[in-house]
Amino acid sequence: MTAQINPSILSADFARLAEAADAAKGADWLHVDVMDNHFVPNLTLGLPVVEALGRATDIPLDCHLMIDQPDRWAPGYVEAGAGSVTFHVEAAAAPVRLAREIRAKGARASMALKPATPIEPYEDLLPELDMLLVMTVEPGFGGQAFLDIMLPKIRRTRALIDKYGLEMWLQVDGGVSAETIERCAEAGADVFVAGSAVYGTDDPAAAIRSLRAQADAVGAH
Repeated sequence: MTAQINPSILSADFARLAEAADAAKGADWLHVDVMDNHFVPNLTLGLPVVEALGRATDIPLDCHLMIDQPDRWAPGYVEAGAGSVTFHVEAAAAPVRLAREIRAKGARASMALKPATPIEPYEDLLPELDMLLVMTVEPGFGGQAFLDIMLPKIRRTRALIDKYGLEMWLQVDGGVSAETIERCAEAGADVFVAGSAVYGTDDPAAAIRSLRAQADAVGAH
């Protein structure tokens, strides 16, 4: 699979989100970080902004819900127009039921793991998911430094996906840049969330092309 680059609008100008989406030409998905100031110590945006963003761009929306009670709220993000919805397993009461509900509503179901959360206890859940997100920083804020100690977890996750022969994407989010994306790809990731590495440049579209070329060069899955 060709590497996918998902620019994170957390690093864009919130007053000009439509322009930020337009600047991300060539992006596979637009990564939307939803934070509730409970699950993580930050507050960003919610359903109305996702709906508006969906009307403003043809790039599909990849919503990452860093929120409490995702069982209650996640299905609404599918209805708001998200093509992929990621919930945190640490916050979900019934992750299998939630993943099935997200899929039933027509979106890709994804589960995220914070850095300290191991993948192994959730091995049996993998067939219920379309994507697994390994956080490579603590969720809550953009611009953090990449945690190299997550690379073994990415490798173990890829090994489990391959073990079951799943058509499942492996996403990394946090500190992904020209300096770190090749290590992530070598470890087995194939979907890369990039914030400041895209929106902190003068030419986001060129940054997207360059990051994808770097990941593909080391053989992303």
